[in-house]
Amino acid sequence: MIISPTKTGSETGKELIAQLLNRFQETDTGCTSVVAEILAAVREKGDAALLEYTRKFDAPDFQIGQLQVTQEEFDRAQDQVDAAFKETLSLAIERVQFFHEQELEKSWTLTRDDGVITGRLVRPVSAAGLYVPGGRGGSTPLVSSVLMNGIPAGIAGVEKRIMVTPPNDRGEVHPALLAAASAIGIDQVFKVGSGWAIAALAFGTRSIPRVDVIVGPGNQYVAEAKKQVSGIVGIDMIAGPSEVLIVADGSARPSYIAADMLAQAEHDPQALAMVVTTSPEIAEQVAGELERQLETLSRQDIAMTALRKRGVILIADTLDEAIGLANKIAAEHLELMVEKPDTWLPAIQHAGAIFLGDYSPEAAGDYLAGPNHVLPTMGTARFSSALGVETFLKKSSIISYSRAALLEDGPHIMALANLEGLSAHARSVEVRMKEE
Repeated sequence: MIISPTKTGSETGKELIAQLLNRFQETDTGCTSVVAEILAAVREKGDAALLEYTRKFDAPDFQIGQLQVTQEEFDRAQDQVDAAFKETLSLAIERVQFFHEQELEKSWTLTRDDGVITGRLVRPVSAAGLYVPGGRGGSTPLVSSVLMNGIPAGIAGVEKRIMVTPPNDRGEVHPALLAAASAIGIDQVFKVGSGWAIAALAFGTRSIPRVDVIVGPGNQYVAEAKKQVSGIVGIDMIAGPSEVLIVADGSARPSYIAADMLAQAEHDPQALAMVVTTSPEIAEQVAGELERQLETLSRQDIAMTALRKRGVILIADTLDEAIGLANKIAAEHLELMVEKPDTWLPAIQHAGAIFLGDYSPEAAGDYLAGPNHVLPTMGTARFSSALGVETFLKKSSIISYSRAALLEDGPHIMALANLEGLSAHARSVEVRMKEE
């Protein structure tokens, strides 16, 4: 048996739960130092460093003139993708666009009775860097990453959307990625990946513009690079291995549960697939289904490793206990395969995305439902949210006083400033109050 079901109240169950609640993973020190060297090299040598790393790790014969995707390559990509793909792409764009349009914030002001105006000015960042992973050397293009990163930035009004993605060994980008980028209005795409791509976006090079915000998932070197440049630029989040938690009662279908666990497990050997069920029978059936369905997967080895190392099937006494545990775990994806799942929605406090019922697989959220699939992992859903339009917006406060209003508020401002020992703050008000 790949995963042995365990009762939450057993000693083994308690140990598993403790591990789940403390699963935040720091990158290893070796990765930290390597990424620091990469950032320093790109900051110092710019395009020359990008060329060196790309030749070493991606395309041995890469030339600096290949760095930016040309209009000819965009045009050729349109001919290389078929009509069926274009139809699916168009539908996915429509769904993601419509969902994220609801997130757009507006500037606002308030006027007090004494005439003081306060408010918030909402403006997009000027430039955003969109990282799209290579996907098996470019052979499995992650089109959804283009859409999930690029569409919210476009809705926010970002003037420059700079997409970076590693080339294959021939120095090319998969035509499906270019077709997707073109379809959502991204015309600046650079063939560069890993930590050196993040460095180029953060610091700028002769070829690649510096950006204000960097978003998008990647391997541990991408994650560490984003972490190290955070503060120089904004980032969406530090992403860990993908994860799903399925809460199931006796009405759930074991084949569906196993299928969704495997959908997470095939991402990465570190992916985390979890089930908390109130039914011992369901738990046993899921364990059997995992073994049966695993045989049919193209990424069987990856999924098997993930399930053996990190897969969890827990048996809880009640749904209340299961939901309480789900809130503590704060999973990236939370699926509620229970009777009347919507009635449990008010009880959910922490989750990146919530999927209700037997016919809402996590894969629908990855591609076509509309909400963003860039989600908080490793328990960070306790305090962070999915990537969205707000990721690309910044807010400036607005304050406008008349002299009469300042005369009224002045004594209170001065009192607080003097209490804090900031006499110049107090004087800046006082000189205005004494003005003839």
